[in-house]
Amino acid sequence: MNSQIGDVQIDLVTGSRRISNFFWALILSSGALGFSSVGFSSYLQEDFLPFLSAEQILFVPQGLVMFFYGTAGLFISFYLWCTIWWNIGSGYNKFDKKKGVFTLFRWGFPGKNRRIFIRFLIKDIQAIRMEVREGFLSDKVIYIKMRGQQDVPLSHIEEYSTLKEMEGKAAELARFLKIPIEEGV
Repeated sequence: MNSQIGDVQIDLVTGSRRISNFFWALILSSGALGFSSVGFSSYLQEDFLPFLSAEQILFVPQGLVMFFYGTAGLFISFYLWCTIWWNIGSGYNKFDKKKGVFTLFRWGFPGKNRRIFIRFLIKDIQAIRMEVREGFLSDKVIYIKMRGQQDVPLSHIEEYSTLKEMEGKAAELARFLKIPIEEGV
């Protein structure tokens, strides 16, 4: 989502609160709880959940391994739920032609550097660069090419569902800033 008012354009960036992250956190949490409960049930030789039987599982080594994997999965799912709760990666890109400043704001992990706030001069922006990698792990990213600095990524992998949508966003930004578009590898 973006909004443009005169010489100012603000593009909102979606963070960790995406449907796919909720889906994977839920799947991982339920699987990890299942593994942990079966492992613990094999230790006590008593079924906690009627649909997860541990009668045929010995605690050493199968039950212990299942409990270990379940505990590891719970830690990973807790991390994923925390990134969703804190909405890591969300923020905005603000282009202010009147002031000549491009502002990049993102939310990071809690701590003294939770707010990531970077400013660039618009006159240092050379071009908009699109990078598209097809295949199993396809990747679509829009970058801002800066003079004498690294390219600054503006978008997330899942933000654009189609190549046409990505090209439209890049063209809109290039028209607003009056700079060319380059295609990356």
